[in-house]
Amino acid sequence: MEFRRLGKSGLKVSALSFGAWVTFGQQYGVDQALEIMTAAYDRGCNFFDNAEVYARGQAETVMGEALTKAGWRRDSYLVSSKVFGGSVENPSPIQRGLSRKHIYHACHQAIERLQSDYLDLFFCHRPDPEVPIEETVRAMTELIQRGDVLYWGTSEWSAQQLMEAYAVARQYNLIAPTMEQPEYNMFHRYRFEHEYARLYHEDTLGLGTTIWSPLASGLLTGKYNDGIPDDSRMNLPSYGWLKARLESETGQSQLAKVRELTVIAGELGTSMAKLALAWCLKNPRVSTVITGASRASQVEENFAALDVVPRLTDDVMAEIETILDNQHDHLYGANT
Repeated sequence: MEFRRLGKSGLKVSALSFGAWVTFGQQYGVDQALEIMTAAYDRGCNFFDNAEVYARGQAETVMGEALTKAGWRRDSYLVSSKVFGGSVENPSPIQRGLSRKHIYHACHQAIERLQSDYLDLFFCHRPDPEVPIEETVRAMTELIQRGDVLYWGTSEWSAQQLMEAYAVARQYNLIAPTMEQPEYNMFHRYRFEHEYARLYHEDTLGLGTTIWSPLASGLLTGKYNDGIPDDSRMNLPSYGWLKARLESETGQSQLAKVRELTVIAGELGTSMAKLALAWCLKNPRVSTVITGASRASQVEENFAALDVVPRLTDDVMAEIETILDNQHDHLYGANT
């Protein structure tokens, strides 16, 4: 397994990590979670991602019980949570957002659910325009100073918001965010590649990244090349938005590109999913790619993407860019 530095921190994180967004607490219980997480851990994964809002806290509860059953040394893995949406149905104003109060409670509730003494990484899941950035930065600094959190970061914040947080931290001698968790894949590139470009340098944030949705909600697996399978989650009522996206004009255009990319994957002797993951890993600004899985065999498939990265030569990358044709969408501020 390859390990990468998380921004300009001293932390090394596995190039491929595991997230509990879709399955834990919704489709699978502790035993299934333990099997999947063990498959990842045995392949070198050292980062397990979670959030208070995933299954309203149940994803963290399931992961915490699985970690306890696994019995791994606590210093051999990283676990995260995210704060913003709340962990209860219809949260009140003080049970969500990035106020000092909610950050404090969300942190300790996550620690309890994950059955840990602390969180390695704690993310502000979305920006909160109703809370001063200084209050959020100060609250995160206090958690780190108390030993409840080791590193804090953000998810889907704009470059301007990240720079404001950094400026506040410098002005008041607080701790700046270390990492961002943005969406990044072949079809979603602008923010990661262009908006954040100056933030990766050591003289600014030295930003680390824990990217999500590397397979574009399954589109880049190639499993929709010949239509929607009967057992696809797109057929579930709660995923109607995903089905609508696939059936839209943009979705059909992207699907046509996936079919072309699948040919390249075949020429490389790999699958479309592994090609898409390897493409993300090829970017040196990616600290870790968060993967998901519903069974151990999918973990094995995902982690085999590490072997595909060396096959992505300059010529292959150029061929992929010709198909994607979206490298310069930043000129128009577009995300396709």
